[in-house]
Order: sequence, then structure tokens, then C-alpha cells
Amino acid sequence: MGLVARRVEELGVSTVCLNMLWTMQRVVGMPRVAAVEHPFGRPYGDVDDADTQRAVLRAALDVAATVREPGSVSHLPFVWHEEPKQTRWHPPEPAPIILLMKEQQAKRQAAKR
Repeated sequence: MGLVARRVEELGVSTVCLNMLWTMQRVVGMPRVAAVEHPFGRPYGDVDDADTQRAVLRAALDVAATVREPGSVSHLPFVWHEEPKQTRWHPPEPAPIILLMKEQQAKRQAAKR
């Protein structure tokens, strides 16, 4: 994402990357980072938590609108609400792409037998 953001910036468009590993900003060179203390796979919030998702998105857009200098890291005021072991990582119903991938994997395994 950082490489894409750098290229977009070269074209004259300001960018912001929502990132859980904000320390990687210096390695990859992300122009602007909105750092969020959320687990991987949940940068915007928990499944079905539209209020938090909306708040994180607005906060990231505020960073894009207000931070002028590339190379900056802005820490968003969000803290994950539960221990990682208690986090629901997947929605109750798998996404269609997940179902397709499982089906393809089962076919490959069957063909090996």
C-alpha cells in the first residue's frame, strides 16, 4: 500500500494509509499514516460495528485533510475493545470468495488421491 501511495503522491494527490504497523512507515515510505491500535484484519473495527468503522474512516480522512507534510504518523484515538483471544475474526457466514477457495482446494486434494 505504501508503494502505491507514494506513486499517487508523485502524481499530485495526497494520500493517507490506515496502518496497524505504523513503524513500517519509514521502511516503506508511506507518505502519511493514520496509525490505529487494532488487530490485523480489523483496521476499521469489529464485524458489524458500523459506528466504529465509520469513526475510524472519518478520522483517517481527517488526517488526509489536515496533515500536509509527507512522512508523518498520526495516532488515531482508537483502542481495541477485547483481548485478541476473544476477537471474532470471521463473520458467521464465509464470504463467497472463501467458499470458492475452499471448494477449489478440496478439488485439488481429491485430484491428488
